[in-house]
Amino acid sequence: MAEPITNIHRKQLTEQEEVQLKWDNLKQRFSHNEASLNKVLDIIEELNEAGMLEAVEAILLAKEDITKITLDQVSREPVTNLLNIIIGATSSLMATDPEKAKNVIDSAMKGLDSGHEFVETEQKVKLFDLMRMLNDPDINRAIGFGIHFLKGMGQQLSERSDEHVKEDS
Repeated sequence: MAEPITNIHRKQLTEQEEVQLKWDNLKQRFSHNEASLNKVLDIIEELNEAGMLEAVEAILLAKEDITKITLDQVSREPVTNLLNIIIGATSSLMATDPEKAKNVIDSAMKGLDSGHEFVETEQKVKLFDLMRMLNDPDINRAIGFGIHFLKGMGQQLSERSDEHVKEDS
């Protein structure tokens, strides 16, 4: 009977053999992907001719300075105020019924179009025209909406100012 195998001897490659194996593998990959590599080299050549590689290199070398400048600019009060306004407006819009918001926006856009059309005619609005327009259901609806909009806005402003008075006390 044969003796059982107790040791497995793996061939250890020398450093030179490993380098040669990697080089052969790389040459094989280059030959299989010649078209792709040519495209990449063409792109790099175009970027170099356009001066883009120098710009990218400069950006990479100055990355810490660029990061500091960006953070300084973003942390300025006007920018933080804008971000707070955007966040507040977004949260208010998210709490609004989408159909109502769409209806108001569509109505405002139609109103802008009608307003621009009127301005282009250069007509004047007379007091008697205003009185007569109140009988127009569309005008009446818009004026009623505006009045109630202003009333609701005033109530909300009053509640906010009351809250600030309580906080200050």
